[in-house]
Amino acid sequence: MPWSMKDYPASLKNLEKPVKKKAIEIANAMIDEGYEDGRAIPIATSKAKEWAENASKKEIDDFLKHDDETDRDEDSSSGNGTELMDKAEHVIKHKNGWAVKAEGAKRVSEIKDTKKDAIERAKEIAAHKGTEVIVHLADGSVQRKMKAGS
Repeated sequence: MPWSMKDYPASLKNLEKPVKKKAIEIANAMIDEGYEDGRAIPIATSKAKEWAENASKKEIDDFLKHDDETDRDEDSSSGNGTELMDKAEHVIKHKNGWAVKAEGAKRVSEIKDTKKDAIERAKEIAAHKGTEVIVHLADGSVQRKMKAGS
């Protein structure tokens, strides 16, 4: 579920505005990469607090410049999904096993020991997003494509 400054998890309620806004931004990005809500929220909160402690006053002011709007707030009225929500999940070879990565994502969302486990996780994420899974061979070429739920 994409969050905004108007609709966010209760655990963010008592955070100062810049920390709350940053936590929402980070959590939404993590969800886009396949993290589960329960995992994304505490990580995002911690990272947002760390950001606020290290950010300059100017950086915080610039961040808050857009009032209460987050990128999601602006997009929600147009009905557009998030950038990665309509993208396929790829299963690719990784130096530590097999990785799941949303198409266009900068980083992998998860690394599994086996290709089978990576495919299963990719299927879960794709089913949640309503997209497909693209399984690659170790050389990077496409092995097969699967629709969500197949």
